[in-house]
Order: sequence, then C-alpha cells, then structure tokens
Amino acid sequence: MTNDDYDSGLPEGLDLRALSAFVDGELPGAQRAEIEAQLAQHPQAAARVAAWRAQKAALRALCGAPQRNGRGEFNERNEWHARDQRADADEPAYIVVRKTQPWWQRVGLAACWLAAGAGLALALGPLAPRLTGGAWDGLGGRQPPSFAQRADIAYAVYTPEQRHPVEVAASEEEHLINWLSKRLNRPLSVPSLQEYGYSLVGGRLLPGEAGPAAQFMYENSSGARLTLYVTGTARAETVFRLFRDGNRRTFYWINDGMGYALSGPIAEGKLRSIAIDVCSELGGKPEAWQ
Repeated sequence: MTNDDYDSGLPEGLDLRALSAFVDGELPGAQRAEIEAQLAQHPQAAARVAAWRAQKAALRALCGAPQRNGRGEFNERNEWHARDQRADADEPAYIVVRKTQPWWQRVGLAACWLAAGAGLALALGPLAPRLTGGAWDGLGGRQPPSFAQRADIAYAVYTPEQRHPVEVAASEEEHLINWLSKRLNRPLSVPSLQEYGYSLVGGRLLPGEAGPAAQFMYENSSGARLTLYVTGTARAETVFRLFRDGNRRTFYWINDGMGYALSGPIAEGKLRSIAIDVCSELGGKPEAWQ
C-alpha cells in the first residue's frame, strides 16, 4: 500500500506526514495551530489523529514507558520531554484492556462447536447426494477425481479464447484424432453433437494427472461452448457424477481405464442428456446410471 492510499480522503495540507508529525509533537507552534484549525473542520482527519494518539498511548502503557512528573517531564533523562508535553493534552486519559478468556474455556468452546458440526454433518449426510447431484457423498465424503477438476479448469481457461481456442482446428479432424490418439496411446474418436446444435471447433493436448490428456471443444450458433476432456486414469469407478464450480457443470465418468468429463454452463438436465449420449457413443454403458 502506498502513501497515496493512506492519504486518500484527506483534505489538502493534512497529508500523512503532516498528521504524523502533529501527533508526535514535531511541528512548530504556528504550523501546529494551523493543523488544529483544519482538524476542527475535517472530522475524518480528526478521527484518524485520535486513533493514532490512542495507539501511541496504548504502546506506551504496554511497553512500560517512563512516567511523567507533574511538570510533564520524564523521571528519567529524555530529550523529547518538551515535545511529548505538548502532545499529552490531546492523548486519551485511559486505555481499555479486554480481559482474556482462560485457555481451558477457549478449548472447551472449540470442542463444543466441533461436536455440533459433526452432528450436523451426520444428520445431513444421507441427503447430501440429492442436494449436490452426487458431487458430495457424506462425512469424509468423496472428492471429485483430479481429471474432473482439471477438465473444469481447462474449460474455464480455453473457452473464452476467440482467436486460439484450440491447437488443431476441426478442418483437420483426421490429423487431430491421429495425433491425440498417439499421444494418449489409445485410439480416440470425436463424438458428434450436431443433434444438440454443437459443432466441433477442434482440440488440444493437455497435461493430465499422470500423463497426457485431450480436450475437444464444441460451439453452437450463439457462441456457447462445451468441452470433452479425455485422459487415462487408474480409478476403477463406473459411476456417473456431477461436479460444480460456479455456473459451470461437469459430468464425468470412467470407462475401460479412461476418464471422461463433459463441461459447460448449460442447464444441468440438458448437459446430462448430452453426456449420456457421448458415453454411449464412446463405448460406455450409461444404462447403468438410470
């Protein structure tokens, strides 16, 4: 943060340095009187000065600063006694020190909150899959696999691109499929989404969790985009799940050692229907999800 940030909102002539010198009693009498007159007209600056004086008094009390005698001088020799004498008249006369709770009370309160949270999680656990579309599975619940999260991030990164959304365009679809199949060491195919109004834009190679991954991008006539993320995975799940992040949704599944994730911001029911058709076209068995 710069000095300009601190000075914002202060009238001309009442900058950070002038107010600091005023609080510390470093200004000559004429300039000090001038600032006092300005503070009377500017409550915001006056409030800042009062806060600084309170901090100064608190630090003096906490650090055991030497006390002044009746003439405003330190009992110990101190070359700044005259300056502090001028500033003392405006400093707070008292400091509020809050009583701290004993450590055993704080530990007990934390334990009560922990027990209450665990009880609430257990009570809502059976309802969580319905409320979250299967994205959460109870206490100590199931986190989405890494490839589903990577698919969501890749969607967020590349779909806003207008000039370079893909590495290889759909006009070179055969080359795109051969190239990505070779890199993933697995024959790939690009499912058609024409019946849903989406055409292939192209694809790109991405780093996966334990090897390469592929992303295929689709777009409809209004410019909305979907992506299909494909990568190898060691997970053996056969379930179909939903992962959400903001207004983005990702339906993901695993089939024959490959993880698939279809991502987009469209309605959940429509995205699910498209994902089921994509799974079927790629050799999966979506009937097990019904």
